[in-house]
Amino acid sequence: MTAGRIGTAFGAAKAAGHKLLVPYITGGYPGWERAVQAAVAAGADAVEIGVPFSDPVMDGPVIQQASQIALDRGAVPEEIIAALPGLEVGVPLAVMTYYNLVHHPGERRFAERLAAAGVAGCILPDLPLEEAGPWCAAADAAGVETIMLAAPTASDERLRRVVARARGFVYAVGLLGVTGERSSLAATATELAARLTAITDLPVLVGVGVSDAAQAYEATRVADGVIQGASVVRRLMEGGPDAVGDYVAEVRTAIDRE
Repeated sequence: MTAGRIGTAFGAAKAAGHKLLVPYITGGYPGWERAVQAAVAAGADAVEIGVPFSDPVMDGPVIQQASQIALDRGAVPEEIIAALPGLEVGVPLAVMTYYNLVHHPGERRFAERLAAAGVAGCILPDLPLEEAGPWCAAADAAGVETIMLAAPTASDERLRRVVARARGFVYAVGLLGVTGERSSLAATATELAARLTAITDLPVLVGVGVSDAAQAYEATRVADGVIQGASVVRRLMEGGPDAVGDYVAEVRTAIDRE
């Protein structure tokens, strides 16, 4: 299949030796649009937009809190997605949400809604590989890249099936459990990244538990990039969009070091 916007941009970055940085921002949280713009201005290669859901099984306390605030303010998926074209950030945007929000309108309608808003990719952490066929077909038809998650407990055979189905990049889940900040990078993060880079040419990005600039640097010595959620959202909640930009710039500087 021809690479989409994420696959094309990230593949070129990987070929050039450029380490990829993807911050996560909770859609609907106060100031989220400006936070996305600040992150891109500071060097983000793409941004993952969280569409809040009432039962976020992968999200830890920080992102759960931000999502609940967004929901309490009346955030709805349609409005968050409709706001994305107006951000005009010039990098690919991916939506992360849960399958219930896809199932309700239907796979085809949701995929087409994303495509109409210029969304390049989608992450559905609670949709198992074995049940992903209908969504993946609808996403492929709409030109939306399905980012597949790879768990550290997966067998080699399963990892091969995950990367075969993946579009854009492979999301290497750094550790078992929910998102959140940790004092050190889990050994499973770099171990899984090494297993994945050995079996796919797609960029491999580590997410979950990459908690600061030093850990991002450590992860990118093996992986092609990192996804950072809780550490970004905490700064949005504590310091607003400018704090997000400052943090992304700090991580960018760290992972660009030789």
